Amino acid sequence: MYFTVEPAPNQPLPLYKTILCVTCALLLILNGFSLYHNLESLKGTNALLTKSARVADRLEYLNVLVLDTESSLRGYYISGSETYLGPSKTAGAEIENEFNELQTLLASSPSQLRNLAQLKTLIRRKMSMLQQSIEVYRQGGLADIVNISRVTDERSTMDEIRLQVVIMTREQNEALAAGSAAFYQEYQKAVMLGIGINALAILVLVMFYQLVRRSFQNRTAVEFALQNANDTLESTVNKRTEQLSVLSRHLISVNEVEKARLARELHDELGANLTAISMDLGAVTQQLTHTAPELAAQLRRAKATLLETVELKRRIVEDLRPSLLDNLGLCAAIESYCEDFSRMSEVRCETDVAINIDNREATLTIALFRIVQESLTNIMKYARAGAVSVTLKRNERGLVLRVIDDGIGIAEDALQKPMSHGLLGMRERALLLGGTLTVRPGPDGKGTCVEALIPMALAPEQSGTGESAYAGEKLDA
Repeated sequence: MYFTVEPAPNQPLPLYKTILCVTCALLLILNGFSLYHNLESLKGTNALLTKSARVADRLEYLNVLVLDTESSLRGYYISGSETYLGPSKTAGAEIENEFNELQTLLASSPSQLRNLAQLKTLIRRKMSMLQQSIEVYRQGGLADIVNISRVTDERSTMDEIRLQVVIMTREQNEALAAGSAAFYQEYQKAVMLGIGINALAILVLVMFYQLVRRSFQNRTAVEFALQNANDTLESTVNKRTEQLSVLSRHLISVNEVEKARLARELHDELGANLTAISMDLGAVTQQLTHTAPELAAQLRRAKATLLETVELKRRIVEDLRPSLLDNLGLCAAIESYCEDFSRMSEVRCETDVAINIDNREATLTIALFRIVQESLTNIMKYARAGAVSVTLKRNERGLVLRVIDDGIGIAEDALQKPMSHGLLGMRERALLLGGTLTVRPGPDGKGTCVEALIPMALAPEQSGTGESAYAGEKLDA
């Protein structure tokens, strides 16, 4: 159990700390308003720059439209082909659209609107002259056009248009320059104000930091003392846990040794005595068959009871230490136990354990057999399964034992219960071999999968050591 810091009763923040916090917050809010104002000014300047660029583009495009129209007419005059009149046919509508756009863009500048009106007059007059020249060409031919060009000064009209475009562009640039200068002045003021506000805020934060630092140092000293106490207690708990784990594994080893010893004594001594009794009863029964039939029948009943006792002894011995485990190996013992399980529980049990494991590895074989035994016992009691599979395979990590059922599964809280001795026992057996045991949901989240992984170093296929049939007695007690 760890030491914890009791929560202090709610106390109001000291007045000077409250004033410092409020002052810092107000300064930051003021700085935020200043930045917002500066951002709005920047947006206005950007909008003015964008509008100036659009006005310049529109004016340039108007000039291009007039020039294209004039050039198309010259091609028409020279070639006489109507295809050259394409730009002149669409130029009028496009020029009016540009005038409308410029009217909208320059709505806030009366002087520019006056310039725009004058530009409209010049361009419309120029376009009217171009249209009239087309009519003249169609009626009189190229000679009339040449005569008209001698008495008219079309060049001066284009120069006036260009001059008007230049005037409007220059005036727009002057407005942009004035706006930029005003923005720069506002920006300088905002920067100076922001620097002053930030300096005050930093000063307040430094003062507040000093106060917090003192409180933090006091709290750190208390937490350091508590941490030392917790570390000492945690070390004690870990040491105690390790001792209990070692003791648990030791008890498992001792339990298996005692089971092996008891199984041997029952098999050897009790088995020999029961066999001798059976032989004596058989001899006496044969002698009394003719002289005392009633006594012979009674002896035969006694011999039948004796045979039942022998069968009971065999089941007890097999439960304590399966003889197949020492005689035919782990795989045969698992297959035999699974067959018995399937017969008693009427649950289909499939096995895939056909690997070569030396049965003289007593610690390994008995641990894996007990894990299978405990898993199948739990399935019979709680799982309500319809099918079970037991697999034992070898991979690059070692031996992998899996017992999978399709039952109702096991709840997560049941895995953490301290009284789950069966699961704890299986885990300790895996730990005894340096391995791990996990319990998780089965395939597709249905049922339960018990998986034990034993490292390869502790699971060799062949061992060079020789041990007796009851090698479990050599387990470290």
